[in-house]
Amino acid sequence: MTGPRRTPPPPTLVGTTTDGPENPPEHQPRSRWGLLTDRNFRLLWIGETVSKLGSSITTLALPLVAVVRLDAGSFTVGLLTAAVWVPWVLLGLPVGVWVGRLPRRAVMLTCNLVSLSVLASLPLVDGLGALTMTHLLLAALVAGTASVFFTTAYQVVLPELVGQGDLVEGNAKLQGGAAAAQVAGPGAAGLIAQGFGAVFGLLADSITFLVSTVTLLMMRSRREAQPKPAPAPASLRGDVVEGLKFIARDSYLRTLTAFGATANLALAGYQSILVPFLIREVGVQPGAVGALAAAGALGGILGAVVATPVARRFGAARGALVSQIIAAPCGLLLPMTTGGASLVLFVFGSVALVTGATVSNVIFGSFRQNYTPPELLSRVVATSMFVNHSTIPLGALLGGLLGSAIGLRPTMWIATGLLVLAGAMVLASPLRRHRDFPARRADS
Repeated sequence: MTGPRRTPPPPTLVGTTTDGPENPPEHQPRSRWGLLTDRNFRLLWIGETVSKLGSSITTLALPLVAVVRLDAGSFTVGLLTAAVWVPWVLLGLPVGVWVGRLPRRAVMLTCNLVSLSVLASLPLVDGLGALTMTHLLLAALVAGTASVFFTTAYQVVLPELVGQGDLVEGNAKLQGGAAAAQVAGPGAAGLIAQGFGAVFGLLADSITFLVSTVTLLMMRSRREAQPKPAPAPASLRGDVVEGLKFIARDSYLRTLTAFGATANLALAGYQSILVPFLIREVGVQPGAVGALAAAGALGGILGAVVATPVARRFGAARGALVSQIIAAPCGLLLPMTTGGASLVLFVFGSVALVTGATVSNVIFGSFRQNYTPPELLSRVVATSMFVNHSTIPLGALLGGLLGSAIGLRPTMWIATGLLVLAGAMVLASPLRRHRDFPARRADS
């Protein structure tokens, strides 16, 4: 027996505010603090920001442990870095299917507990004098795998916590917290390593996973979309292919995925040679390299602050285009840096690049969450991230090879030039014809 058929609401646009079914009144900002007055979102934001701080500490602590405690060489440290990203390449596509079939919060809690256990085991084993490089590599691989599951589930949970009109603000606040953590993390890792030893940075990260777990448990169950049982046994391969086809056949998602992959290729290319470029080509002292590299993270905070106002002022689609038009060419200031007063070019270029990237990430991520049917969202998120993350190790490899073959400064020109071309891809897409994004795909 079926109930009366409901007439679907008229389509709305990402970046506009509605009080329809997709944006219930209880999610409307009630004060200048916006979504932070919402208990569930506040807990998610606190847990994610603290967790990102821990991850930022581990980014520095993990190679420090390898070098200081285990006397690892450059190739081994490179393997350690790769171990964190390899799970995206191996598992990115099927994870989207698996997360779509499971309760998202349970997935996130499990991932937190796995990461906590793995990272906490390292200082414990080190205290027993039994830490090995194999253990360190396996820990990086397991933690990276948990991150694939957690990130996919977390991207799906956010639309279930906030209304459609609040997604841009929600993503902006989460990105802002992550950017602040990236600024504070390396400094905290250095202080911990100096005072207690590098391995204790990993213990600090494990504690942040505990904080994230507690905040998830404190969240009140509201309207998490439970996975619907399939009418027939579902094929993993078929579900993966369906997610791929959904992106490949849609001009908006296809463009944004291609843009993300190209931009990450270019970013990884120049970041892989950033330290030798600053020291050998620009003449920066090693002690100042960290401060210059942190300038980009400040751009992440700025981008998170301005993303919502930009989307409201220009419209979501147009705001993302404006951010790319302004920010992408500023990357060309990086290879112009020669030292002395010209370091201002490097700082300005880095801040502008990351600001534009953050604004785009917030707006594009919100669009994807709004636009994709809920039953496909985990697959679309995982597929997009699979494509985007797969180009990171490739870009790092190409950056290193080109830096050795043609020099560091020419490679910086090539990488930053590719960033400009990535921005041009968005300008040439159907997005240029819209002020805002469609909130739902027409055939969904």
